[in-house]
Amino acid sequence: MFSLMAGVAVAHALEECTVPQLVLKWPNDLLLGGSKLAGILIDAAPVDNRLDWLVIGIGVNLRVAPQLEGRATTALAAHGVQVSAATAAAAVLKALSAWRDADAEAIRDAWLARAHPIGTKLEVRTAQQHLAGTFVGLSPAGELLLQCKNRIERINTGDVLLGLA
Repeated sequence: MFSLMAGVAVAHALEECTVPQLVLKWPNDLLLGGSKLAGILIDAAPVDNRLDWLVIGIGVNLRVAPQLEGRATTALAAHGVQVSAATAAAAVLKALSAWRDADAEAIRDAWLARAHPIGTKLEVRTAQQHLAGTFVGLSPAGELLLQCKNRIERINTGDVLLGLA
C-alpha cells in the first residue's frame, strides 16, 4: 500500500501547488494530460511482521521531462505551472505525513478516486507473462484487478499500459 499511499499524497501535494487534476496509474505513476509527470519507487526490508526500513523515491518533472522511448512524458512547466523544488518537496512531505497513518481502505478509496476509471482497457507486462483486459479495481492489498475474459487476475507487479487491450 505504500506505493498507492505515496501516489495519493503526491497528487494532493501537487494540487496544493496549483497543478491541474492528476490521474494515478497503477502502481506508481502520476499522469497529467495523459503523459507521465511523476513516478514513485519503493524499496523495503521486511523483518517478521514489520519493516526494518522503507525508502520511498519520488520523482516529479518540474521543469523538463525526460524522453522515454514509447512513453509520453511531461513536466509542470509545459503546463504553465512553475513550482520550485523546495516548494514541491515541502508539499509532498506534508502530504506524506498526513497520509502515513491512513488505513488501507482509505488509501484504496482515495487512489481509486484519482485513477484511470474502472473499465479502462489495460495491458500488463511482467517478466513471465503478458495480460490484456479491463481494469476492475484494487484488491484489499492494493493489487491491480484485471478482468481477462472469464477470470479476474490479481497483479502485484508489472508494467501497465493504458488503453491498449
